[in-house]
Amino acid sequence: MLILLSIIGGFLILTLGAEALVRGASAIALRLGIAPLVIGLTIVAFGTSAPELAVSLKSALAGKSGIALGNVIGSNIANIGLILAITALIRPIQVQSQMVRRDIPIMIVASLLFWGLLLDGGLGFWDGALLTTLLFAYLGFSYISSKNGGNGEEIDVSPQHPLLSVLLISIGIAMLVTGGILFVDGAVALAKSLGISEVIIGLTIVAIGTSMPELVTSVVAARKGESDIAIGNIVGSNLFNILGILGITALIHPIAAGGVQSFDLMVMLVLALLILPFAWSGFRIGRREGGILLAGYVSYIGYLVAQASA
Repeated sequence: MLILLSIIGGFLILTLGAEALVRGASAIALRLGIAPLVIGLTIVAFGTSAPELAVSLKSALAGKSGIALGNVIGSNIANIGLILAITALIRPIQVQSQMVRRDIPIMIVASLLFWGLLLDGGLGFWDGALLTTLLFAYLGFSYISSKNGGNGEEIDVSPQHPLLSVLLISIGIAMLVTGGILFVDGAVALAKSLGISEVIIGLTIVAIGTSMPELVTSVVAARKGESDIAIGNIVGSNLFNILGILGITALIHPIAAGGVQSFDLMVMLVLALLILPFAWSGFRIGRREGGILLAGYVSYIGYLVAQASA
């Protein structure tokens, strides 16, 4: 009963937090003249990735690198194969040319770099320093590009005091972290009671649980017609997961790559590559593309379950 209450309560808190975060971020973008896409790639993406950071740090410090790495790999897979897919199935997502020409390719390169850094057996201090430096470089470049490129699409949001917008963002992030941790703790407790292995828990239960903020936030944004925030949240979260979460975690504590399979990294990379032609075709990710991504994700989860049962 306590496990179920943790899962259900976590999801409800996530929903309310996502609503507050999207409203606050939208208002900030409108007031400061920053493109909604950049807000989605930064503030919203980092806010929804906060549970991944908490879980990965906690796992690495506890010597459970399998959960730390599996969480990031699984979250990136879930962000595209599950969150982007469901969001597109609910409402087709319009994609700006900047996202196709710059941000998605950067996400692909970051995924390749991550895979390359793992080849020596894990991520150490200097790997973390490199990833974190690249994150700050990307943030600076995105901000400068946004200011030089104009405001992007207009957002239909009522003017509100900037302090209220900041308060909404802060409350939203706090609720996403709290709700995400409650959801993950409940889901992990349930999985362990069923005898599921640590790496599988990281790649599936923890990954989906910590990706719930991205799911709820992207669906809320898409239903409000804010496609830039919806797609920016997903791509930005994947970038932050690799450059920020793994970078910060590796700076604090080395992460061993034991238990992570090349197949999981390959699935993460293939999904990242898939959304490039999907988005390029008409600058739109529709229900057909969403269905293909979701079918791929379900097949991947089926493969993991079969492997765990073997």
